[in-house]
Amino acid sequence: MTTRFKFIETPLSGLVSVQRQRTEDPRGFFSRLFCAEELAAIGFSGSVAQINHTLTRRRGSVRGLHFQRPPHGEVKLVSCLSGGVFDVAVDIRRESPTFLQWHAEHLSAENGRSLLIPQGFAHGFQALSEDAQLLYLHSAPYQPGAEGALNLRDPNLAIKWPLPLADISERDAGHPLLDNSFKGI
Repeated sequence: MTTRFKFIETPLSGLVSVQRQRTEDPRGFFSRLFCAEELAAIGFSGSVAQINHTLTRRRGSVRGLHFQRPPHGEVKLVSCLSGGVFDVAVDIRRESPTFLQWHAEHLSAENGRSLLIPQGFAHGFQALSEDAQLLYLHSAPYQPGAEGALNLRDPNLAIKWPLPLADISERDAGHPLLDNSFKGI
């Protein structure tokens, strides 16, 4: 089978950078965003239950760090369609040796990279350009009552955002900082 993806392991088990392979000619390029058969090998099994599209207008704006609590956990495949983002995943699996560690990838329309985020991770991003657009493929539908979040500015996470933080929603800015009561999921 010819693969349209190159899978790159990250330091956090299960979190995989997915490099889409492009076929180019004078008209432009072809790139596959999703293939159930190939992506099942790295943890996106089952069907796509939901597809979301975001536009973040201002460079420096941040969104996240959101997650779904069990039994409503989800796998996400995040791709950038326009502009670029600093895409962050935080391991919140309580039994993981990398609990509360984070990893980031630069996703852009130009580099054709996606990030496969398994269950048990919080996710957020910072726009590195004006009008950054992301496409999210989810393995499970959103459940409002199962949503949790970490604070983007939490010193316990010490995320090294590449730009000064801008345009944080009131909701995201209000998430509590981590303390000893957070046991993960």
